[in-house]
Amino acid sequence: MRFDYSERWVGYSLFLLRVVMGWTLFQGGITKLVTYLDSDPSNNWTAAGYLANAIPEGNPLMGLWSSMAGSPLIDMLNMWGLTLAGLAIILGAFVRFSAFWGAVMMLFYWAAALEGGILAGLPLAHGWVVDDHIVYAVLLFGLGAFGAGRILGVDAYLENMEFVRRNRWMSLVMG
Repeated sequence: MRFDYSERWVGYSLFLLRVVMGWTLFQGGITKLVTYLDSDPSNNWTAAGYLANAIPEGNPLMGLWSSMAGSPLIDMLNMWGLTLAGLAIILGAFVRFSAFWGAVMMLFYWAAALEGGILAGLPLAHGWVVDDHIVYAVLLFGLGAFGAGRILGVDAYLENMEFVRRNRWMSLVMG
């Protein structure tokens, strides 16, 4: 079997996927951050309500999620993680590192949706096993694997710097 493709169009596709996925993360984070920084404390965003009350009954990790409810550290990791990972992916800077941690966050969100009962383990609210979080995680892993930050991104510039060329381990976080 042979596949004919245009490297130019594959590159444009990866660039567009990178920008769209980065925007999805950035928008999710920045809206939480802006709400968190609201001058009226009653409007501040927190993951506590979700972690304490919205996890499906019988979730195998219920104790873990409940223990995280109300933790300022979890709120900060969520808000800043989404915002900074999204911004880095949009800019094409440290894409492998940012995409990896973005995918990890998506897998945590997916695990929080797991249900118990007869269909134990299936996050049925948004799909059967494969929901939007799994799609996002796979896209993020793919962007990192392809080194999508090199396509119209900052990583293409950074990888040509002398410091990076002397420290090859840096290529693990860029691309």
